[in-house]
Amino acid sequence: MTVRPPAEIGMTLDEVDTPALVIDLDAFERNLKRLVDRTAGKGVRLRPHAKTHKCAVIALKQMELGAVGVCCQKVSEAEALVYGGVKDVLVTNEIVGKTKLRRLMALSGSARIATCADDPAQLAALDAAAGEAGIVLPVHVEVNMGGNRCGVEPGEPALALARQVMDASHLSFAGLQAYHGSAQHLRTWEERQKAIAGAVAKATATRDLLARHGIACANITGAGTGTFEFEAGSGVYTELQCGSYIFMDADYGRNRDRDGAMTRAFEPSLFVWATVMSRPAEERAIVDAGLKALGMDSGPPNVWDEPAATYDRASDEHGRLVISGATNRLRLGDKVKLVPGHCDPTVNLYDWYVGVRGDRVEAIWPIVARGAVY
Repeated sequence: MTVRPPAEIGMTLDEVDTPALVIDLDAFERNLKRLVDRTAGKGVRLRPHAKTHKCAVIALKQMELGAVGVCCQKVSEAEALVYGGVKDVLVTNEIVGKTKLRRLMALSGSARIATCADDPAQLAALDAAAGEAGIVLPVHVEVNMGGNRCGVEPGEPALALARQVMDASHLSFAGLQAYHGSAQHLRTWEERQKAIAGAVAKATATRDLLARHGIACANITGAGTGTFEFEAGSGVYTELQCGSYIFMDADYGRNRDRDGAMTRAFEPSLFVWATVMSRPAEERAIVDAGLKALGMDSGPPNVWDEPAATYDRASDEHGRLVISGATNRLRLGDKVKLVPGHCDPTVNLYDWYVGVRGDRVEAIWPIVARGAVY
């Protein structure tokens, strides 16, 4: 059940109920524009990853700025986005099972839908489902770029799979899925550069091998918020799948730029708005945002607007702030902004975004793919 929004348009930020998922619209819009500006002239298309925001409104805003479409991870995410008006979706995942495949094929009547594969049996199932639906489905061969998650190995194994796509009656070869996920959070610029140099070499060798066997590879898609500058400048990648850039989070904020400083590529725009619900000791404050309000897999949130406070521990409905220093404004009922450790699972805990400009609520956006994990 979708619950009522925690705010109404026109409210002040202080009136917004908590915990709430708040977007600083000015920072969010700067982030949207920044990626466009930083990739201009590089010969790459933008296909942002909607698993970050799960919101058709945001996907359409990204496409208004030139994105060719969006990515998602699950069929149910794709359904929510297409029903919300998004007309081009790449499911960057392996889809297995007749029920999922039939739902995926059904979306092709309303939007351009593509997916990925890394196994011959999966391709056979995709071909059968596409034939049953009377469509030709674009398929990317997913190649292991070093993350050792999904993906066939580069070179000959990828060639064999691409040949199977080409031979299928109801599939078309759409290119290579070449995302190196584990490179995104390598902390130094040099570590990320080295990891993506390896990915570029694998993608290049695989593309050239395909070409020698008469298979044109017009699209190599991948990249993320932590590494996009390397893929964009490679001359090999043609499409970027950055997702978290619109929001940033505490974990991405720990990445470092080339000069060794904390990353300045994008700025935090997503916050969990929380209330001090208890102040039992001078060195301790308790907020109403715990494990059910914050994704904690990448560590605790940063307290954005109170330098004397550190988020120390979470339980189901409580977050403990440790207070230090002489300056301390926190009192019972005060509210704070928390920068999530990991934006994606945090978003999946909420039904609504509260868009704020300055101190005023300007927008309420539904998170239409919240809970879409099947």
